[in-house]
Amino acid sequence: MGADVPYTAAGSRVTDRPGDASPFALGLLLRRAHWRAAGVMEEALRPLGIELRHFAVLIVLVDRGPTVQRDLVAATGSDKAGIMRVVDDLERRGLAVRRGVPGDRRVRAVEITPEGLELFDAAHVAAEPLAGRLVAGLGPGEAERLRDLLTRFAHPAGGQG
Repeated sequence: MGADVPYTAAGSRVTDRPGDASPFALGLLLRRAHWRAAGVMEEALRPLGIELRHFAVLIVLVDRGPTVQRDLVAATGSDKAGIMRVVDDLERRGLAVRRGVPGDRRVRAVEITPEGLELFDAAHVAAEPLAGRLVAGLGPGEAERLRDLLTRFAHPAGGQG
């Protein structure tokens, strides 16, 4: 950076404050929104003895059924070592099991157990009152509109993104 970079007033530099129009503002605001939502959901999961990273794997298992670990990596945005630790935790708690995949002895699929499914349902019950806090400052219909916009943003038509 140095002498060839023009000075810019601090007020015009990128932030995540309301009204920032920089090209980074949307990403920064989404990051702040994620932190806030994740904090509230962690609060809901804490009494159940799991973290959001565990719940993310349970979501995939409920949605897809038995899933090989490498696909859990891609589906959760985690890394291989992180998924191994999460699956180990879930297995220790009796919430998931690893099973061999027919035709490939090296590959293991992770499957949710009945106890895992019970905890998954309990997490939704625990999160319901807390989730309302996330949208408490929005007006009528705005929570649904936000969900719709974020869904379209996260899952663009044509599978781009």
